[in-house]
Amino acid sequence: MLESIMTNAMFLDQNNWLSRTDTMHGIERIEAFFQGNAYGMHRHDTYAIGCTMAGVQAFQYRGAHRQSLPGHTMVLHPDEAHDGQAGTDDGFHYRMIYVNPALIQEVLGGLELPYIEGGITQSQRLLVAAKAMLDNQHGPTNSIEETDAIVELALALLAEAGCTRGQRARDFHSTKLAHDFLCDVWQSIISMDDLSVVTGRDRWSLSRDFRMFYGTSPSRFLILRKLDAARQRMLSGASLADAAASTGFADQAHMTRHFTQTFGISPGRWLRMMRFRTSAPSGAKTFKT
Repeated sequence: MLESIMTNAMFLDQNNWLSRTDTMHGIERIEAFFQGNAYGMHRHDTYAIGCTMAGVQAFQYRGAHRQSLPGHTMVLHPDEAHDGQAGTDDGFHYRMIYVNPALIQEVLGGLELPYIEGGITQSQRLLVAAKAMLDNQHGPTNSIEETDAIVELALALLAEAGCTRGQRARDFHSTKLAHDFLCDVWQSIISMDDLSVVTGRDRWSLSRDFRMFYGTSPSRFLILRKLDAARQRMLSGASLADAAASTGFADQAHMTRHFTQTFGISPGRWLRMMRFRTSAPSGAKTFKT
């Protein structure tokens, strides 16, 4: 039988629940059961890698309707729009990890981020690598075992992606300088001219390479860092308006628009999910595997 992370479970209603671990060392884990619609169209700057444990997990991805079944591995590329809903009335149960592309780059050392066409694969190697991460329900430990698991995941992604995109000469070193600079100064007002000074690169080639190595643009990378900080402030008790103001958004509506586009739900609903930690109501439905 599946042992869920039920101590941190958020029961959304009598049928739907979601459980998560905090983001640590570039990885966040969730486990959930949904009937009907789960998420609206959204995109984030992490890989979303997961397995459907039971049921049919449906989603729109790159202009097509996809369905994931038990035994499949979902690999959604950073910054690609997608949604989520049950493919049948029975609902679906799944596990997902959100992996910072910079963590994959630590392994690949400047290769283009692996891209899995269609977002679903039946690769046995990738399934095993993903489950090694998904089944670690206590989160990253920064141990030798955890490092080995991340390396194997990156190499499995690379093997499954193959050489689907043309390789051109790129400057990973200067792009990493831009990435690290943005991580350090995300609260400041940053321009592409600032990044050009830091890296010695022109804005156009730097922006192109940043997308290739880290999966999104420098501007969206900054927005996501602000959203990460806003989520932490909300969890610490700040109002939505205060969280928006303290993380550099123009106002609450500005933050809400970016939040919904990134996570597929409004910040208000997300906060209710995070705060509603209680025992399962009678009749709550879940699959056992």
